[in-house]
Amino acid sequence: KQWYQRRVRGEQGDDYIELREFRFFLLSLRQYFEYWVAFCRADTSGDQRISLEEFLSVRDKIELWVGEVPDMEAEFRAIDKDGSGTIAFDEFCDWAILKNLDLEDDDDDIAQ
Repeated sequence: KQWYQRRVRGEQGDDYIELREFRFFLLSLRQYFEYWVAFCRADTSGDQRISLEEFLSVRDKIELWVGEVPDMEAEFRAIDKDGSGTIAFDEFCDWAILKNLDLEDDDDDIAQ
């Protein structure tokens, strides 16, 4: 009943995207899609996790996306926050945001 009352009064809670928030929502969605594409390219086994071996095997791609990574094994351990020995998508996103990951073949200019 509270949801209905808020809607009738025109007060939308945090469960809704208001028109003024919509552009930011779309840009954020696009950015996370870019992270998903990068994650899938690194996850060569397709098991929804990146192992150390996979991470090391895509070094050239990763350095193209984020710049030079001097110690790949230390970087992997830093990304693997839960110590599982693999990188999950949420861990990858946290790292990608910090590193300003940018795919080499995306269309960044379309979001402008």
